[in-house]
Amino acid sequence: MQDNFGRTIDYLRISVTDRCNFRCTYCMPEHQTFLPRTDILDYTEIALIASRFIKHGIRKIRLTGGEPLVRRDIDVLIRELGRHVQSGTLDELTLTTNGTRLSQYATVLASNGVERINVSLDSLDPSTFAEITRGGDLQQVLQGIADARSAGLKVRINMVALKDVNSHEVPAMAEYCAANGHDLAFIETMPLGDGVSGRTEQFIALEDFIAPLRQSNDFIPISHRTAGPARYFQVEPMGLRIGLITPMTHNFCGDCNRLRLGSDGKVHMCLGSEFHVDFKDAIRAGGLDAVDRLLQKALRLKPERHDFERQLEDRDLRLHRHMNATGG
Repeated sequence: MQDNFGRTIDYLRISVTDRCNFRCTYCMPEHQTFLPRTDILDYTEIALIASRFIKHGIRKIRLTGGEPLVRRDIDVLIRELGRHVQSGTLDELTLTTNGTRLSQYATVLASNGVERINVSLDSLDPSTFAEITRGGDLQQVLQGIADARSAGLKVRINMVALKDVNSHEVPAMAEYCAANGHDLAFIETMPLGDGVSGRTEQFIALEDFIAPLRQSNDFIPISHRTAGPARYFQVEPMGLRIGLITPMTHNFCGDCNRLRLGSDGKVHMCLGSEFHVDFKDAIRAGGLDAVDRLLQKALRLKPERHDFERQLEDRDLRLHRHMNATGG
């Protein structure tokens, strides 16, 4: 599949729920309203839409949320999508999680074609972690990560850069990941959602965020790529692979290969745009032919780039949709 700008689209992110057992300050307000269960796609509908996307050229799928592992019977969908990996029609099935349910699901993931996962972890200090997540238990997450590794899953830690909140923890997070064999990705915060705290005050460019690491390490660019937008470096002498995700300071839209299927059935062509195509009514009323037609419409509507830079500076331009509604 190609969009109007010649970009090959081969990566689908599927948000299976907008619900989460955390309330991270940069993701959603403390008191969030979630979709009624009747408004979200059921597993059969997700699997059917995914199968059509795969038929048209999607090679990698990532399950997201909210927190994907809080949705009841999520193992049903994991097994269904895992069959595409086992048959060779899908190259990769991955997951982004906050880690709280990994102890329960690590074996299920590993036995159904999932080889690697991303875990959101913004602090190794229990009190700071609880503050960012509004009550999360750091030890539960660390145990989940350890259990994932024991099950054979490769882990990448995702750390959102928050000025004056976790900036001082960069060396400690790097040492933790190096010692445990995890990759580490740093992510710039983005201006998404009403009622989300500190968008301007907490933003920090990644080059400033990682400055303490550069003082004592060499960052060697490497060709390693995943399906996402991270630019990877080998950090020596730490022996750590680091990815930088810089939507604000180092735009990567020219290489965008992604579509996002929300739990409500809306396909978002860009994280930073309100453009979407609603697949829920199509699959419920028109079946697979309607899905195929809308997929071609989605490709035509995919914008050339996001507008996060202006949205950060001008509150009136910011999207009302919260990160948990789209899946990142």
